[in-house]
Amino acid sequence: MTSPREATCPLCGAAGPFAPLVDVRKRRHRLCGRCKLIFAEDSFLPSPEAERARYARHRGGLEDSRYVSFLRQAIDPALPHLNARMRGLDYGCGHDPTLGLLLEQAGLRCENYDPFFFPAPPAGPFDFLFATEVVEHFHHPAADWARMADLLTPGGLLVAMTAPWEALETFRTWGYASDGTHVCFYHRQTLEWICAAFGFEELDRRNPRVALLRKRRGAGPGHPAG
Repeated sequence: MTSPREATCPLCGAAGPFAPLVDVRKRRHRLCGRCKLIFAEDSFLPSPEAERARYARHRGGLEDSRYVSFLRQAIDPALPHLNARMRGLDYGCGHDPTLGLLLEQAGLRCENYDPFFFPAPPAGPFDFLFATEVVEHFHHPAADWARMADLLTPGGLLVAMTAPWEALETFRTWGYASDGTHVCFYHRQTLEWICAAFGFEELDRRNPRVALLRKRRGAGPGHPAG
């Protein structure tokens, strides 16, 4: 029997059937023809316990220069759009928040949220929100993107960092798909659909891994278009 996730796209809601794909770990995925999201089938979604255990093994911190350089890919292009009067949120900060500390060094205020390690619901609105290596973990991407949009003030900045998929021919051997907690993979066209559906405009895409999105003024609560 087809599960709800396999009958409709979990981002745009388009009806299947969807083209099947397999990754390097032999996990099964589907490709949405409308928004170009690749998403894992239900049976390959990790349990909350498995997710938490995987994330708890993550190592970072200010002393890790490679990790700091990695985060700066998202921080540096965002800094010209931010100032000390703003209030920010690191959405999915992990057990050892580092991005917020780097922003504090730049004179910016940034709070932490993570469903496993900092689970207190964030009280918006926020002027900026970072989601670095987070959106590929969404089991329910429509709801999560809507929530991030709702947390932002009109004109607020969302910085999303994730590796996009580019060619279906290489998906089977793509290293980014080897992580069992990565269950959503975005294409350039997926981002365009997200902007239209959730009321964002794109500011900068020089780094294909980092999207700077501004919430349009006058945009209502985030919800995907039908």
